[in-house]
Amino acid sequence: MPNPGRLAELLLPGAALYLAEALSVSAPCSAAKRLSGGTGPVFGAPGRRTRFTVWAVERDGRPVFLHTQGTNAVARHFLDRSRIPGLESARVAKTEVAYGRSRFDFLMEDDRGRFPLEVKSVTLFGNGAAMFPDAVTDRGRRHLLELAELGDEAAQRGLPIPAVLFLIHSDRVDRFLPDYHTDLAFSRTLMEVRERIRILPVSVGWSRRLRPKARIRRIEIPWEFLRREATDRGAYLLLLRLDAPLRLAVGRLGDRGYKAGWYVYVGSAMTSLTARVARHLRKRKKPHWHVDALRAAAAETAALPIRSSRREECLVAAALAAILTPVSPGFGCSDCGCSTHLFHSAEKPLHRRDFHDLLERFRMPEPR
Repeated sequence: MPNPGRLAELLLPGAALYLAEALSVSAPCSAAKRLSGGTGPVFGAPGRRTRFTVWAVERDGRPVFLHTQGTNAVARHFLDRSRIPGLESARVAKTEVAYGRSRFDFLMEDDRGRFPLEVKSVTLFGNGAAMFPDAVTDRGRRHLLELAELGDEAAQRGLPIPAVLFLIHSDRVDRFLPDYHTDLAFSRTLMEVRERIRILPVSVGWSRRLRPKARIRRIEIPWEFLRREATDRGAYLLLLRLDAPLRLAVGRLGDRGYKAGWYVYVGSAMTSLTARVARHLRKRKKPHWHVDALRAAAAETAALPIRSSRREECLVAAALAAILTPVSPGFGCSDCGCSTHLFHSAEKPLHRRDFHDLLERFRMPEPR
């Protein structure tokens, strides 16, 4: 699968994949086959371990295009037809052009001159919003900074400024934001360079035959909402796996039993959220919070920040109580009216559609 993202909300158990034989595919949409399930690795194409390449995955009955390199071919398709909003008068001069330490996808030209264009594939969406990236991307942040430097030079010389195209593989979104929950540094950089480069989020839908739909729309970015919410504060979820049942002494709660499976703990930090999460992820530390005892015993731990200017810890806990099993009364909620901030799931929460729906509700709220 040529995609470096995590794709956790898409590659759920049982998801239908769109595959194409590696030997016969030279461009997206040419010979895709919709398959689900599988029988293990297939060895066929020379130089490859598998016979097939994943091009898309189905979500809510529609395909989501995943092939990162194929996204450039899709972008080229629309660029050559003057279909990208904001780039209608530009044409492709070259592909894969080196500037400084980076290589950008296209060198474009219009009547004023040439400029680089970088393309980003966006597959993370929900609740009417699309976000990028779904994993920390130092490379993506470096691209923004280098494009901004080129933009400063272009502005001084009267040339067109560089652009970054966020190609959103869904036509069911009406706003775009950088994923400040996952990569706060990238998000802040995008805000800092917004006047120095062209930022072009556009959405495209896909047919079940894995063909891009004719309509392509430019999507708005709620900058003021982003400025207020992309801060180092908010709620967080800790996912912890116990491989066997055990008893733990948890502060004043005393000795309690915890069965095997996955636990989700809800906390908040209205200052220094990054530092709080980093502390929770460390195994060796002086115990302070109820969850520290559970963290010390966990075989696996992951953290999911939910950045917000408002304190939403209890709202998140109430939403989790509707899909997971509340456990250990009083756990993590000594300073609020909740019954608990700890919840149990027999299966990994990240493998559950309802858990991702909850994350999208809090991570992609309507601008306020």
